[in-house]
Order: sequence, then structure tokens, then C-alpha cells
Amino acid sequence: MTAAFDRAADFTFDLAPGDLPQSTRAAAALMFLDTLGITIGAGPMESGRIARETAVALYGCGAEGLAARMMFDGRRVSVAGAAYAAATATDNLDGHDGYCPTKGHIGVVVIPAIAALAETVPDFSGPEALAITTLGYELAGRAALSLHASVSDYHTSGAWNALGVAAIAARMRGLSRDQLRQALGIAEYHGPRSQMMREIANPSMLHDGSGWGAMVGMSAAILAEKGFTGAPAITIEDDQAADHWEDLGSFWQMEHQYVKPYPICRWAHAPIDALRQVMLDNNLTQDQIAKIHINTFHESARLFPGLPSTTSQAQYSLGFAVAVQAAYGRIGVEHISGDGLDDPLVAAIHKRISVSEAARHSVRFPVCRVADVVVTLTNGQNIASGDIHARGGPEAPFSQNDVVRKFMEFATPSLGEARAGAICDTVLGFSKADSKFSDLGRLIYSAP
Repeated sequence: MTAAFDRAADFTFDLAPGDLPQSTRAAAALMFLDTLGITIGAGPMESGRIARETAVALYGCGAEGLAARMMFDGRRVSVAGAAYAAATATDNLDGHDGYCPTKGHIGVVVIPAIAALAETVPDFSGPEALAITTLGYELAGRAALSLHASVSDYHTSGAWNALGVAAIAARMRGLSRDQLRQALGIAEYHGPRSQMMREIANPSMLHDGSGWGAMVGMSAAILAEKGFTGAPAITIEDDQAADHWEDLGSFWQMEHQYVKPYPICRWAHAPIDALRQVMLDNNLTQDQIAKIHINTFHESARLFPGLPSTTSQAQYSLGFAVAVQAAYGRIGVEHISGDGLDDPLVAAIHKRISVSEAARHSVRFPVCRVADVVVTLTNGQNIASGDIHARGGPEAPFSQNDVVRKFMEFATPSLGEARAGAICDTVLGFSKADSKFSDLGRLIYSAP
């Protein structure tokens, strides 16, 4: 075993709620709440429905102690099936949090994994729930950095967030250190090493591979629990990976996640926010705009360029998303699905938009997402936004009130204000010593 694995194992099993800085606990509660909001908002979407039906069809549970209710559904499947279904649904509404250096998403598997595993273990405290959440973010995030640094192509989040799920399961189910090592090795070996840019070019329900990341991580932990062995995880134990684990427990990635104001790929957010700022600062309406030119980073410029015909395409759009923002001043689920895909106003604005890659923006990716726009008005005036960071990250952070407002926007249509508000209050109360996960459990499994 290497020092990096020992550090990861110590962190997995020995991290106590009191070891977390107050700011980390607060961040964990907000990311938990933000992810739950997207899980709830994604529930009625076709991709989430298919994932739940598939879990019932293929991933039912015959073993006592390994069954779990699916979130906001109530039917029992295997613990791996429940995590898969919720993570797949969440992944298909692209409004969940992320961490810029990882080029991907962690909460999308962490929260579904905890909710599924909670059905298989005794009740635990709210502070423990925040510690487990932080564990998942910290281990998965470092596995991501290690993977991106050691391979030439860009893999989806499922390739590495599976390790975070395996670690969460190891802690919650009381695995040994050796079983944790085997679980991490199995999860890494079978993690979906799918090519992210292939999905960007052909948007589909595959999204970021996180449904399978959750499935693989959970399966890996149960396999290890039963004695299955795996090769050591090279994203942890390879000598070249050591640097990525040295700050575990001292630098808290948990505090550096971004929150998405829009259910759109993060790569489109800086251009959206740049247009938003120009329109707010100049009190503009869409009918005053003749043209919008976007200067953005390479990956952003490669987003889906046309008018989308599916929700998946809409979430990986650039021009379409900017057009929606210009038309309505916001982007909601209704704009990226159903009749929103055939909106004639959005189509008309889309024709006025052009996109260029800007080298000065590209060199700053993935550490930050920056873009600018030049808006030409119908009177011939040009208004430049200047360089704009995407909102919701460390450069332009959201407050607790911002996160709560977003949660309620996504959760209320499905659950109603009373149940959504109760979930919000419960998660934000996890820092209280007398809180229990079961306080949340009674609210998150039954169908809307």
C-alpha cells in the first residue's frame, strides 16, 4: 500500500463531523440541497423515467439488507439500482454542481449514493451525513485530477466519481481497509471511461456517464464486501498520482464547487452571464438587439450549434441557451423541453447569434470559465460586456439564499411548496447535533 492510499483510507474511516471546518460543513449542506433540487426537477423527465423503469426491470434486489427505495419514486430495487436511477436522472438535467479543475461533477453521484445506502444501514446523524458528503466530494475530486493528468483524452465524470461512491459505501457499510482498497480498484477498473467530447458532439441521454459511475462504485463496494479483489487504483496508488492526495484533509474541494444558475452545460454559462449583464446594465429587451457575438473558450465554442430537437441537445447548446436568456431573462426546465424546443421567438434570436473561439479564454480553461459578448443594437450601437466569469463559482459565488431560491424553483413544481420547503429546512439543519438522516428520509423516497 502507498502513502496516498493510507491517507485516503484514514480520511474515509476516521473523518469525524467535528474535523470539518464550519465553512466546509456549510458548503456540504448547500451542495446536498442543490443536488437534491436537480434530482427532484429531473424526476418527470423521460430520461429519469426510463432509468427508474430499467432499475425495476434489471436491477431488482433478492438479497436481504441490500434493497433501497428509489428517490421520489418509492419502489424497491437493489442499492446499486437505486443509486443508478437517481444519478442518471440528475445527470440528465444539467443543473447540478461541479468543480472546475475536475472538468466534471461529483454531487450527482454522492447524494444518490447516500440516499440509497441509508436504506441499508442504521440511522445516522445529520453531521455524519455532511461528513459522508464531504468524503465523497474530496475523494472523487482528487481521483478526477489524477485521471485527467495521466491520460490524453477527456473522460466523463463517471470514470472517476465511481471511486467517491465506493468510498462512501465502504464507510457507511463498515468495510475494512483492505476491502476499501479492493473496492477502489474495482471501481476504477470498471468506471465508464467514456469520451466526453463524443457526447458534446452528439448530445444524448448518456450525458456525463454518472449514472454508470454510481452503479459501478456501488457494485464495486458490495463486490469487495463479499471478497472480490481488484487491482490497486492507479489514480491513487501510482507514484505520479501522489501529489494529488497530499492536501487531502487540508484543502477542502467541498468549498470550491460551483452552483449552476441554469440547467445548461457549464461551458455555456459565461456567455449567458455576459449577455445577462449587458441586458441588465443597459435595461435592454430582446427586440432592441440586432446581433450577439460570443467570444468564448474552445470547449464552449464546440457546444451544439444549431436549434435543438431534444432536451439533451438543448442542455449542450450555446446559441440556443443564449437566445433563451435574451428572450426571457432566465432559463428553466420549460425552456429546454416540450414546447420550449419549438419557440419561434428563441429561433428568431438564435439567427442573430455568432460564435468565435478566443485564445485568451481558452488558456484559462479548465481553471475558470470566462467569455465575453458584443451586442449590436438595432440603432447600430455596440455594447461589449468585457470578460465575464460564469456565476455560481468561487469567482462569483452564490449565497445561501441564492441556492435556496434555486432549489425551490426546481423542487416546487413536482413536490409542492410545503414538501420542498420541509426538505430544504431539513438539509440546512443537518449541522445540528440532534438531527438525523431519517428526518430527510421520510421526505425523499415517496413519489410526488
